[in-house]
Amino acid sequence: MSNREATDAERAGVGWLNSRRLYRIGVYVAMYGLAIAFFIPYWRMFQLSVTPMRVIAESGFHWIPPEFTFAVWRRFLLEEPIIYRWAFNTFLISSITTVIVLVVDSMIAFSITRLRWPGSRLIFGIIMASFMIPGYVNIIPLFTLINDLGLVNSYWAIILPFAAGPLGVFLLVQFFRDIPEELEEAARLDGFSPLRIYARIIVPLSTPILTALGLFVFIWSWNQFLWPLIVINRDTLYTLPIGVVTLRSVNALSPNVIMASLAIASLPLFVVFLLFQDKLISSVQMQASTG
Repeated sequence: MSNREATDAERAGVGWLNSRRLYRIGVYVAMYGLAIAFFIPYWRMFQLSVTPMRVIAESGFHWIPPEFTFAVWRRFLLEEPIIYRWAFNTFLISSITTVIVLVVDSMIAFSITRLRWPGSRLIFGIIMASFMIPGYVNIIPLFTLINDLGLVNSYWAIILPFAAGPLGVFLLVQFFRDIPEELEEAARLDGFSPLRIYARIIVPLSTPILTALGLFVFIWSWNQFLWPLIVINRDTLYTLPIGVVTLRSVNALSPNVIMASLAIASLPLFVVFLLFQDKLISSVQMQASTG
């Protein structure tokens, strides 16, 4: 190789390295920028919740307040027992909804992908078509049905209308199709029934996607606002999002009270995400690798 060719190759290599380095720098800048953009509202929420009302009224914006007080937190956690009732209601409703959705959606997906029965493709098409129907369209028929069943002002009024969803069925159908059929055939030769194949083979192999779906459903159910507001009229049955709004109307001129209540409503979800973030990441990676 001549000296000129070696120089050209070296320049090309340097240019490739520079462009690659610039790309990585751009990715890091974008990712850290997004992380900071998401972090700032949470920091502002916690910062206002521990700032005395006098400081908020007298001075302007502070990243770190000159004075701290946990009086509002102490008031909510020690002097307002109703907030524990709201948290219990929300946790119970979200947990039951998540379990029911996982069982129902996984059994629907199993029957569509693993069982041979006429009309399975049509049923799956109808389920996918339901994506195009806005949820608000169903509010009046759902409320009429729940009212006729006498379930208004009960936990089941919030749980039952969302016991199954097209998103969960779609995700699980895509995942179940990637499980090798040889495992199912070997199980049938060993005398496994379809229910046993579902419980002993399909469900254990689908733990990552079931965990991700469960986390999504739990967070979505925790943050529900409109439907619980329609079917629940007793303050002892309120969920945290509704209870926080009632506090907001009472303490409209106290931003530290509002922010403390919002922080209390957000903390359980933050803990849940920290506990299951590895499962969520592994599920996304598995879906990307299998296509």
